[in-house]
Amino acid sequence: RRGEEDNKNEKEKNKVNKKETMKEIKPVVKQVAEQQHSQASEIEKSKTVLFQLQAKFQELEKEMDSILLETKKTEREIYLQDDAIEATKYHCENLEAQVRALYSENLKLRHDAETVQEEFEITFARNNEYREKIKAHKHLFWEMESKMPVMIELAKKKAVVKQLKTKKEDLMHDLRNPEGSVIKQVQEEIALLKREITTLKECINKKADFLEEEKKMHAKLRKEIEVQNKRYDAILKRLHCQLNKLHSNKRQWHWNIQQLEKKAAELRKCLGVVELQSSI
Repeated sequence: RRGEEDNKNEKEKNKVNKKETMKEIKPVVKQVAEQQHSQASEIEKSKTVLFQLQAKFQELEKEMDSILLETKKTEREIYLQDDAIEATKYHCENLEAQVRALYSENLKLRHDAETVQEEFEITFARNNEYREKIKAHKHLFWEMESKMPVMIELAKKKAVVKQLKTKKEDLMHDLRNPEGSVIKQVQEEIALLKREITTLKECINKKADFLEEEKKMHAKLRKEIEVQNKRYDAILKRLHCQLNKLHSNKRQWHWNIQQLEKKAAELRKCLGVVELQSSI
């Protein structure tokens, strides 16, 4: 009994110890589970962050590639701009040289212009003197010319022209007046022309009638000629047919004659053979 009691006591002690141990282990297990859970969530967060960082890294790589391309493009443009700057600098130097040449030429032209201006002023003064002399000479010439016979004749002709102009004006006035002699004369001439026109129209009408009759006659003759031509064409066709028939008959006769000649030759040969046999 004492052993059983001891066993019971030990079992109870063990149970108590187990319970106490379980009580002590539960918080630890819970803490470990919580730590594992927190570690798992942190790992998931770390994975998410890692994926985000990888995506961002890829984007950065793409941006770096595009930046490199842009940099190369910019460098190429810089090289091209440097070449353009060099060309522009060379062009500017050429332009500066041209400007200097133009400036020197401009100075020379200005000097030449001043010289020409001075020469022009001298020439203008000389021309003024010459113009005054010409005026005096013309005045003297007009005085001498007015006394020449030709000029006197010219003055007479001018007077005649003036008279003719006066007559012309009178005639124009007479033409505007319906009762004037010129108007009457023109009206008579118009009436005469109208009569002549009427006569010509009658003559033209007669000739037109004659031409119409001639046209009808020609049309009739043309029809008769067409009929005759058709008849002659038919006769020609018939004659052509007869001629073709004669040609064909002639060929047939020629062929028959050739056949008869061949037969005659054969008969002659046969007769020759018979005569030879009879003579033998």
